[in-house]
Amino acid sequence: MLVTRRWPESVEKAMAINFEVTINDDDHAMSADELAKALQEYDAVCPCVTDSMPESLFGADSIKTRIIGNYGVGFNHIAVDAAKAKGIVVTNTPDVLTDATADLAMTLMMMLARRAGEGERQLRAGQWHGWYPTHLMGTQVTGKTLGIVGMGRIGKAMAEKAHFGFGMRILYHNRKPIPESEVRGLNAEYCIELTWLMSNSDFVAVHCPSSPLTKSMVNEKMLSCMRTDAFLINTSRGDVVDEKALIKFLQKGLIAGAGLDVYENEPELPNALLGLDNVVLLPHLGSATKETRTAMGMRVVGNLNAFFNGEEPPDKI
Repeated sequence: MLVTRRWPESVEKAMAINFEVTINDDDHAMSADELAKALQEYDAVCPCVTDSMPESLFGADSIKTRIIGNYGVGFNHIAVDAAKAKGIVVTNTPDVLTDATADLAMTLMMMLARRAGEGERQLRAGQWHGWYPTHLMGTQVTGKTLGIVGMGRIGKAMAEKAHFGFGMRILYHNRKPIPESEVRGLNAEYCIELTWLMSNSDFVAVHCPSSPLTKSMVNEKMLSCMRTDAFLINTSRGDVVDEKALIKFLQKGLIAGAGLDVYENEPELPNALLGLDNVVLLPHLGSATKETRTAMGMRVVGNLNAFFNGEEPPDKI
């Protein structure tokens, strides 16, 4: 099998126990040609969320791959239907990155509210000359309203941390309401209309998956509903937010700021976004803890072991 990027060492060792593994030793981002060739040469291919595997990759007649063990919960980068048409099983890694991603969303919220990014840049540049009463005054988080767009595992986890940790009121927008038993006494308020959530939240956190239905869900119309003192946080997928519209609203001060961990065309970022002080920008770190990245890899190993033992992989898509 082929592993397209370097994984935690313990996971690579665990995989090598049962399989003949080819590791991408120099950890480069594999090209479409390399991925297409891999599908013809390996019984299993283990990509990560930055490996684009469109329908065109599955057009060859001589595909050998029987399972794609995706390293990540999101699988919008894989043409799953095209893979299935070739008899290829696709798996992902749900559950194990919930808290890590929710923790990072909380980090972005706190950094935005307290202007931590601005403060660190100022200090490192030697521009801090001592305390004074009006220096980098931010926004209180405790007791404010958090709007969750997409109340799945990660959305629920952030809501719990925000409500029980900071006494925040929780609003959420979903395809349908969540049973109260599943939100552990949050008293979360379901918003049928996304516009109502956007206009009534101090912080809006996006946690929905990428799909044709959610592409540019947070667009100019939705951003226009936000108050000028409200903040947007996105740790889901970059294409859920219309980046050009967001930049315009940030530049004009129509919203207070944004905390982003994902981008429309990552790793490329618009210069206009990089030049804004009212944003916190992180390089897709949602699941980047040692514990989580290891657990993700072991989840892939578990799916592969099950498949090649003739069992149903637990995380089959």
